[in-house]
Amino acid sequence: MNKYKFTLTILLAFLVFSCAKKEINQPDPLVTNRDTTINPADDFFMYANGGWFKKNPIPNSENSNGIFRTINDTVNAQIKQICEKSAEVSNPVLGSNEQKIGDFYASGMDTLAIEKKGIAPLKPYFDKINSVTDTKTLVNTIGYLHTIGCAPAFSFYIGQDDKNSEKNALMLSQGGLGLGSRDYYFNTDKETENIRKEYVKHIQAIFELTGTDKSTAQKDASLVMKLETELAKNSRKLEALRDPQKNYNKFSIAQFKTQTPDIDWNSVMTSLLVKNPDSVIVGQPEFYVALNKMIKSYSVEDWKVYLKWDLINTYASYMNNAIEKQNFYFFGTVMGGVKEQKPRWKRIVEQTNGSLGELIGQVYVKEYLPKGSKEKLLEIGNNIRDVYAEHIKKLDWMSDATKKKALHKLSKIVMKVGYPDKWKDMSAVSIKRNAYCENVIATNKWAYNDMINKFGKPVDRTEWGMYPQTYNAYYSPSNNEICVPGCNIIVPGFEGRMPDDAVLYGIIGGSTFGHEITHGFDDQGSQYDEKGNLNNWWTEEDLKKFKEKTKLIVEQFNEYEALPGKFVNGDATQGENIADLGGVVMGYEAFKKTKQYKENEKIAGLTPDQRFFLAYGYAWMVNIKTESLAQQLLVDVHSPAKYRINGPLANIPEFYKTFNVKQGNKMYRAKEKQITIW
Repeated sequence: MNKYKFTLTILLAFLVFSCAKKEINQPDPLVTNRDTTINPADDFFMYANGGWFKKNPIPNSENSNGIFRTINDTVNAQIKQICEKSAEVSNPVLGSNEQKIGDFYASGMDTLAIEKKGIAPLKPYFDKINSVTDTKTLVNTIGYLHTIGCAPAFSFYIGQDDKNSEKNALMLSQGGLGLGSRDYYFNTDKETENIRKEYVKHIQAIFELTGTDKSTAQKDASLVMKLETELAKNSRKLEALRDPQKNYNKFSIAQFKTQTPDIDWNSVMTSLLVKNPDSVIVGQPEFYVALNKMIKSYSVEDWKVYLKWDLINTYASYMNNAIEKQNFYFFGTVMGGVKEQKPRWKRIVEQTNGSLGELIGQVYVKEYLPKGSKEKLLEIGNNIRDVYAEHIKKLDWMSDATKKKALHKLSKIVMKVGYPDKWKDMSAVSIKRNAYCENVIATNKWAYNDMINKFGKPVDRTEWGMYPQTYNAYYSPSNNEICVPGCNIIVPGFEGRMPDDAVLYGIIGGSTFGHEITHGFDDQGSQYDEKGNLNNWWTEEDLKKFKEKTKLIVEQFNEYEALPGKFVNGDATQGENIADLGGVVMGYEAFKKTKQYKENEKIAGLTPDQRFFLAYGYAWMVNIKTESLAQQLLVDVHSPAKYRINGPLANIPEFYKTFNVKQGNKMYRAKEKQITIW
């Protein structure tokens, strides 16, 4: 349920709350980002951001450009400093955070060592696959590969039981697809058909680069595609995965065994490192019934080919140059439209942060996060929650009984902001200076073991699911919590000065806090109670009215044609669309309580209302390549950035008044079609 955050390139510095407000002669991004040749009543997304897009084309090494790329580049530059400083330390204390960060980064930059090793780091796992002789060793090897960061055949994880949020449960769901989404295997448009053809060529090329002769590689590539297509055929569509009730199917291990008699789940659980499993929650039972048949219908040798592909596909980015380049060509260029790779230092910084973000976060908070960030974020979040409560009390479609429960749930939402009070212990991870792929595997094993160790223990509700240096946020329905990492305080273009409240509440208030809180009341989150349990707290009549409203937002977004012949999936994206609408509404209501709004103070020639809506437009300032946009439409539950702006604003009367939206304008929706939910 996280906000969809893209990435991009431009300068910026941190907003420092501890410094006094100064008059600094700097351009106002809300003014300079605009394209005033466009009527805001026709396309507010391009009006608010088109000027910036003209001056900042998408780099060849990126799939998008905009505010998120700007912020992530700034954060990555700071993480680079942390990595380089750590790598330069002579004789660091073995096992220290400094040693691990420095050696991981150095190992990724040591291309000579990587080239020399080739695929040797994967040899122990190829040997494991080659030792498979029968169905039992096959399914056990599938389980084992999950423990090193691969995900063949299915998806497995430990998570909170949706109906008992105090308990960590075993979860099984559909998976095993190299292309990620089932639709890639079946859609008939020419772009997707080309991706399928290129995927088979890519698999063959990778097999050849890892030592398989051409004719065998060609045959093996076709086999992998055939097997994955059958897995995809038995997978649910993206929108069907949004129903938590239908995707909650709890079985004892013995019961599950009756549905999948050819898979010894007790043995598989042992290979997954699970001790004393009692039950399992299966998202899509029909997928596992089909998988059980496939275990027999495909030979052991066929499965070994698939497992080798899954292993190579998982670790191709950390291999020698030829394999890495081929991997980038398919997933970056063919699927994403990116013409060239990022500089190596950027790739290794991002991977170091991805693998050791818990350690880097400790340095980031101490040395780079502006003082007072946590307090300012919490202040904004609490103000948003207050106006949310006011809105719920005034709803004309909800009964008092349901309002009472909604308010109770709202009051119990936990706000994790800034950074955690305690950090995870990564002392068990061993990092070596000349072993890049091995280091990635080691951190993947640590992450897996960290997850497995939760099984059978009480849920730790203090745990964070993001790092403070992650420009993103999330709502967890099982914990009834939102998490807003510290770097969300960054507002590009306001270096060394406090942004005005219109900016703070348009971006941080609306698109972040308001958005995430609304997830607690979207089509999925609304099914969970204040304790995080899947439990209906609605009256029958109120639930019916709510579903009527969510149906309207599905219909609205289904109308948006993002690319010729390719529309937004209103069903799959409805949760994010509800959250976007709720977010901007709550951000605006909170802004109306500020001094700036009450005094009708103009800044840079813009009224408070104009500044707020332009700030909200700035929050989703993202220009994306066509190929990546097509990919997003298939695999993402977030609407494209354009519709995250134009969609919600088309339902807000104050926006119509501010920018003179009238019948005949493209942003116009008849009053009876304007949607109000929260």
